[in-house]
Amino acid sequence: MRHFGHIPAALRQRLFHQEPCEFDAGSPAPLLAAALGATLYSPATRPRLADDVLKQAGRGVVSMVLCLEDSIDDAEVTGAEENLVRQFAALAERTRGATGLTGRGTGATDGPPAPPIPLLFVRVREPEQIPDLVRRFGDSVRLLSGFVLPKFTEERGVPFLEALAEAEARSGQRLFAMPVLESPELLHLETRAETLAGIARTVDKYRDRVLALRLGVTDFCSAYGLRRAPDMTAYDVQIVAGAIGDVVNVLGRSDGTGFTITGPVWEYFKVQERMFKPQLRRSPFLEGRAEELRTALIEHDMDGLLREIGLDRANGLQGKTCIHPSHVLPVHVLSVVSHEEFSDARDILQPDRDGGGVLRSAYTNKMNEVKPHRAWAERTLLRAEAFGVAREDIGFVELLTTGLTGLTD
Repeated sequence: MRHFGHIPAALRQRLFHQEPCEFDAGSPAPLLAAALGATLYSPATRPRLADDVLKQAGRGVVSMVLCLEDSIDDAEVTGAEENLVRQFAALAERTRGATGLTGRGTGATDGPPAPPIPLLFVRVREPEQIPDLVRRFGDSVRLLSGFVLPKFTEERGVPFLEALAEAEARSGQRLFAMPVLESPELLHLETRAETLAGIARTVDKYRDRVLALRLGVTDFCSAYGLRRAPDMTAYDVQIVAGAIGDVVNVLGRSDGTGFTITGPVWEYFKVQERMFKPQLRRSPFLEGRAEELRTALIEHDMDGLLREIGLDRANGLQGKTCIHPSHVLPVHVLSVVSHEEFSDARDILQPDRDGGGVLRSAYTNKMNEVKPHRAWAERTLLRAEAFGVAREDIGFVELLTTGLTGLTD
């Protein structure tokens, strides 16, 4: 699969200077972490979950979390697990004989090509669910990329990761963990430093299995009875912004000790009464279908989402947790590397500049300082591999417009 693989190849060629790469569940972990993009959550109780997965894959989703935790009632867990086992079996049957789609094909080559399957993760409640589900999945475990671990701390996290290691060893299946950082101890000032240090020790010990760390900002807000409005981002809620900054400070460093940290969920997907003026400027939207796009984005509360995605990137976060399909395209579009960013990153990483120095950007609008900007450049080129590089005359409006119909469905 690849990002924007759901749009025609000829259109991709017109939009991209460098197209997104192809990847599958067997690709190197750093690439998978960068390519997670908009990770779409779905309750594991959905009766047509297999159909939902294939439908979303056809709309450009490349990673999904099938949830057995907060999105379902406590009384539904047993039935949700049974449903999950059935739906995985259905997906496995519909993709049997496919190769190269998930990195786990059966090796057969006859028959029509199977639809692509996103990277699939299961969000569990307790460690015991991990080996139990892996056993119950049977052959269909080949479609599973890993587990999302809720309310992760050192004390709670170690049993989850030990269970994951056990399941991986018994099944022979590569399984990743995505811990969710959302516990009150992480938010409360008096316990934050100790909690972060414990999380850092734990994920470092299991580094090879931790694909990314996810932020549970809804739980952060819950600890103080807060909920941000659609006109506001997570960064406007100062107590949340402070916690995000500390998480990135400890766990998102670029010195080889850090991890990919994903952006918080955006909760809104339908029209709400507005208290403030729209945040999207009119000027980038004045030509062609751009004004139509601006109107659709504002009506669907997407202007706040776009602003939050930009702030995620500025604060060291990559990708985003999503609870509605309409959020996927904006997240992916704003993950595409601009031609200017790509030009700067390549210039900084030229082999003959290992000694450092300063150079003027090829766009003649900024200074590129080789040593301080190296980590940024490396991260930018990895994002370029996953999401592609836009052509010089292509901006986010053009990329968003390609998906306008799907956005307004």
